[in-house]
Amino acid sequence: MRLYTRRFVLSALTSIGVGSTVFRRALAQAAEGRAEITKEMINAAQWISDVTLTEEEQEKILQSVKNNHAMLAALRKVDVDYSISPATQFATLASSRMSVAVMDRSASFSESKPPLRPESGDALGFMPVSELSALVRSRAIRSVELAKIYLERLKRYNPMLRCVVNFTESLAMEQAERADRELDAGVYRGPLHGIPWGAKDLISVSGVPTTWGMPVFKDRVLDETATVAERLRDAGAVLIAKLSLGAIAMGDRSFGQMTRNPWNPKQGSSGSSAGSASATVAGCVGFSLGSETLGSIISPATRCGATGLRPTFGRVSRHGCMPLSWTMDKIGPICRSVEDCAVVFGAIHGADGRDQTAVNQPFQWPADLNLRGLRVGVVRRENADSGREEAKILEDLGCKLVEIQLPKDYPLRAMIQVIDVEGAETFGGLLRSGQTDGWNDWPNIFRSAHFMSAVDYLKIMRVRRKLMLEMEQVMSQVDVMFNCSDLLHTNLTGHPSVILPWRVTEREGVRRPQSAIFTGHLFDESRLLAVANAFQRLVDGHLQSPPLDAWMEQFNAGTLDTPPQEKPADPPAESKDGDKAPANPGKDK
Repeated sequence: MRLYTRRFVLSALTSIGVGSTVFRRALAQAAEGRAEITKEMINAAQWISDVTLTEEEQEKILQSVKNNHAMLAALRKVDVDYSISPATQFATLASSRMSVAVMDRSASFSESKPPLRPESGDALGFMPVSELSALVRSRAIRSVELAKIYLERLKRYNPMLRCVVNFTESLAMEQAERADRELDAGVYRGPLHGIPWGAKDLISVSGVPTTWGMPVFKDRVLDETATVAERLRDAGAVLIAKLSLGAIAMGDRSFGQMTRNPWNPKQGSSGSSAGSASATVAGCVGFSLGSETLGSIISPATRCGATGLRPTFGRVSRHGCMPLSWTMDKIGPICRSVEDCAVVFGAIHGADGRDQTAVNQPFQWPADLNLRGLRVGVVRRENADSGREEAKILEDLGCKLVEIQLPKDYPLRAMIQVIDVEGAETFGGLLRSGQTDGWNDWPNIFRSAHFMSAVDYLKIMRVRRKLMLEMEQVMSQVDVMFNCSDLLHTNLTGHPSVILPWRVTEREGVRRPQSAIFTGHLFDESRLLAVANAFQRLVDGHLQSPPLDAWMEQFNAGTLDTPPQEKPADPPAESKDGDKAPANPGKDK
């Protein structure tokens, strides 16, 4: 015997146009989990919604719900793999422009002269890829040795940071040994040759567990390798770990643990590219890949002080990566410098024939760009002094600051429900089976998404197109935008952004990075990265390292997660010091 669900009932009622919205939801609520809809339910729903139905209309409801129930039940039996996307595809306004048939993957670092090799492995761990690359190519360090240094650092700090889901040590040694053999034979694959990296654990690698942060997939091993992982392998990079993400790409908590911020391990690293940002900033990988649907590169990079690139939607293939939202997911690098991001991006971008949204567009690095007179869009701030220091840096570079206004009067919070709806379909099978342990807040979000109609979803997408057109008008006034608080706007429109730490400040004895963000035109990563790189060369936030060993002392002593005791109030005059009781040490802040 089949049970009715709210979605079945709502679909049936909507299709025949019976009753008001309130009536439909009232009847769907009453029918939830029942084997049949009764006249009593219909009467109750009429009373709640203050509508009256004829006998004929009531019969139509009963028959239509039964018919829809049978059809949708048959539809649900069709097995659809996670890799299958909808027949309709989202595309940015510029997806068909400047298309090229052959990709140029010759991105390289602007300076290739090898630096002096540091004496300590810890110093090596914090070097940007540009310097590591020169050391490997000159054979001042072997790839196997570099991989071992990063693996040792990961194993040393991971108990505190919780940034690793699975080590890929045997694969790393195999790839590093190959990189060294090839260099000995005169084969050089490019600037990522022999460089150890970490993958957000929604990027599949054949033969290695890919968990998506979900307990139900904790031991799952897929047969496919994501396009981005294939391209980095072909570029000679060495995969040393699969890095943590919040379950189903939400937040920084998975498998019952919180990934920590290396600058302040008392707080989470933010998410969902939690482990990618944490491990990179902690000097435990040369670079990493993350993903963003709505802030999952920008947010952890901001919290941890990483440099990250969220590319234009459609710039990088998502084949072999967990789908959350087919119309919003992006894959991008998280590194220690803008130039590192540019070179990693140069290795992974472009169409692959497997992700139908991925297109070929030109990318040049190093980018030849004169910043003199370049228009940088900024939003007027109520506090006139806010942002003046960053603005001065841009003016010193010769940029012209142009005041802009982001599109307004859009219900952005309502529009991002597109993620909920698309994710609810992707994970619908597991949701219905009850395998939702450790899903963070997703079960309720996905269940709620079932109450959004197809008409509402299409309305969102039409309003989204209107927003895209208006954003194009805004972007036509400038070359890049700077610190415009455009996260919701540009994730919906598909524009690229670069986030970077520009300085480190101290508050209450704890140092923390402060970030700046640039947003560029669609498929204009060359110019966007060039501007961000010029800015970064005049600041030092990316050159500073978190005090990991000091935090490790607290962690090893078991005091890292113990909140400080509150200072007791002064005792009454008649009390003695010996009568003072400390504050409850277990009290949360």
